[in-house]
Amino acid sequence: MSMINETENRGSWLNDEQIEFVRDRLPILYIDAIPVRVDELGNVTQIGLLLRGMPDGSISRAMVSGRVLYGERIRGALLRHLEKDLGATALPQLAPSPTPFTIVEYFPDPSVSGFHDPRQHAVSLAFVVVVKGDCRPSQNALDLAWLSPQESQSKKVLDEMTGGQAKLLKLALAHMGVIE
Repeated sequence: MSMINETENRGSWLNDEQIEFVRDRLPILYIDAIPVRVDELGNVTQIGLLLRGMPDGSISRAMVSGRVLYGERIRGALLRHLEKDLGATALPQLAPSPTPFTIVEYFPDPSVSGFHDPRQHAVSLAFVVVVKGDCRPSQNALDLAWLSPQESQSKKVLDEMTGGQAKLLKLALAHMGVIE
């Protein structure tokens, strides 16, 4: 059995009780992906931000994010989460061996790194991903907004992001060379 099929057959790989046990003891590996659209010269023209309902009932702007499953390659995790959040026709353009633009550590204590996840210590590999297809938010995403780089830096948009994701967006914009 191939590694991909084995990962797909395991589903979430831990039940809720098991993941809570692990989250209390180990950092969990995640991916964060910022979907972008580019022009014919490769210049970023739009940044895709999801609108999500949060566990506390609030609404937040967010990027594509999720756990890497046991036995799953990083590229596979990126594709799985991009398809889950943006739909099957998003057509993400990924290198055979994608490289993150930064690594983020989320902590239960927001003062440690500026990145906050009240459930756990999580380590996330962050990627900028060009998407060329039709994106339709799915799963727990309520909407997807395509914003210009300038719009994405507005105080209104950044204030709608939680857990340090505004800081991550600024890092991504700087990496792409589009920060003001």
